[in-house]
Amino acid sequence: MVVDAAAGPTVGVLALHGDVREHARALRRAGATVRPVRAVAHLAGLDGMVLPGGESTTMQVLLDRRRLWEPLGAALSAGLPVLATCAGAILLARRIVDGRRDQRCFGLLDIAVRRNGYGRQIDSFEAPVRVEGLEDDVPGVFIRAPVIVAVDGADVIAEHDGQPVGVRQGQIRAFTFHPELTDDLRIHREFVRAVSA
Repeated sequence: MVVDAAAGPTVGVLALHGDVREHARALRRAGATVRPVRAVAHLAGLDGMVLPGGESTTMQVLLDRRRLWEPLGAALSAGLPVLATCAGAILLARRIVDGRRDQRCFGLLDIAVRRNGYGRQIDSFEAPVRVEGLEDDVPGVFIRAPVIVAVDGADVIAEHDGQPVGVRQGQIRAFTFHPELTDDLRIHREFVRAVSA
């Protein structure tokens, strides 16, 4: 297990599949110590957690194989702050409207999502996104992104064309786009700042 030598808060990145390196790079640049999370022992002592983009059903399978599903769910349920992007938002949702019959989610975020809601890989796009608390728009990279089809107990903190693309609920921040794939570090910096407090 490689842990950075930075003095910032220790943020775990679920390192089984998806945009692991991209999130780790952004978090380091934002001042965090980064810990790849591949086993239950890696959850100990974290100040925050990132659930990256990728393929949500693949992530579920890998979490089950590593026997991480229940321990990670327990840590998140106990209030471990989490930043989720794309597939990470699907994993946290209360309901997946078009999921496979065997697909599960942690059910910690009061939203309903539709996987690949904007279309297939060829329909991926970039667009400016207004994020609450940030002065200027952030670049939104939408790759087979989920669509938030219902928001219940969560607060909408980011929109694109009137559609919610970012929500916050308690210690959870979830976005349907990929801030880790740009050089704009503001979302990661805000998360690092929040877990440092």
